[in-house]
Amino acid sequence: MKKATLISLISLTVAFNVAIAKTTKTIKDCEVKQDKNVEYSQCLDRVKQDTDRELQTWVNNQTFILEEFALKTGRRSALEMFHRSQRNFITFRENNCRWQYLANSPSLTAASAYKKCYIRLSNARIDELTFVGQVKNTKN
Repeated sequence: MKKATLISLISLTVAFNVAIAKTTKTIKDCEVKQDKNVEYSQCLDRVKQDTDRELQTWVNNQTFILEEFALKTGRRSALEMFHRSQRNFITFRENNCRWQYLANSPSLTAASAYKKCYIRLSNARIDELTFVGQVKNTKN
């Protein structure tokens, strides 16, 4: 199987799984379906966990692509910079959401504010990695 076909197949599989996950696992779903604060918080926990899994899938996909590039060209700079970018994103996400938690404390909405921030930023990162994958696949 050609490398471009394999990468396209992986990207298509990831995109399909993302589409299925996004139809039922959103912040809005939690807001609509959950009346009590505890249920709402638990729903956000599930969305956060699913979003983390999805993000990790996209990070793994991009890492695979960059490792293949490094093997082919001998240049690892893009892979190393991607890893640095991902570490910086995680630090930014944690700090950005933590201040929102602290700004809402001691209210019962503090934990939900943190979780919603975390989910929104993770989804933005997923969108970014998805876009990079689409651009890369159109060039092959």
